[in-house]
Amino acid sequence: MATQRALLLIADIGGYTRFLKTHSINLAHAHDMVTQLLEAVIDGAASPLKLAKLEGDAAFFYAPLSEDARVDVLPAVSAIRAAFEHRKETLRIDRTCTCEGCTQVEQLTLKFVVHQGEVAFQRVKRFTELGGVDVIVVHRMLKNSVPIREYVLMTETLARQLSPGPRERALSLQEELEGLGRYTLRYVPLDALEPAPALSLQPSALRRLVAWTRMTWRTLPYMLKLKQPCTGFRNFDVGGESVAGALQP
Repeated sequence: MATQRALLLIADIGGYTRFLKTHSINLAHAHDMVTQLLEAVIDGAASPLKLAKLEGDAAFFYAPLSEDARVDVLPAVSAIRAAFEHRKETLRIDRTCTCEGCTQVEQLTLKFVVHQGEVAFQRVKRFTELGGVDVIVVHRMLKNSVPIREYVLMTETLARQLSPGPRERALSLQEELEGLGRYTLRYVPLDALEPAPALSLQPSALRRLVAWTRMTWRTLPYMLKLKQPCTGFRNFDVGGESVAGALQP
């Protein structure tokens, strides 16, 4: 099993937990909203970032690094965030449905956790599986005490590689990562980054009709109960129960 130094980045979508009632229509449409936003996140991730896997409502990326490479993660974060915000605005403009899964799309947020370290690569058919302690570290970072909703949280080594301005604005905190010990981490609020360019898009009845038709087709298996919506979505827990178990008729 080959090992290599790599950048590890998780883009995590949240924001529905406090708002979404567990009705089948809400959840089916919420699943579609998050799926479309995840597609935008993937499209916004430029080379050398590669998608390792989708993890419910999050996308896990990696980028192989040479031993002496220095990495400023903020340009990649800004590009992904811009793609996310543009898709969210498009969903809002093209919205025709009034269920909570659709109307609460503007509440959705994006956060990032980023780390670098040694990673083991294992090829399984067409897929590359990543393993090692550093993969565990970046996933443990998702559970943290950052006091804001949208941010990029990184390990100290990466924070030292930021350009001077953002490096000075990065805020420090100590986190106990489960099973790994205490880490010094630093975070930058996303609103401190360059804002995404405004989207010059006007409402269109035809585009709204197309968007509604596509969403209806995509969510049909969930409405017919052939699939469970939001399965594996970390940020869709309702009162400590799984979303699937909390569905109302």
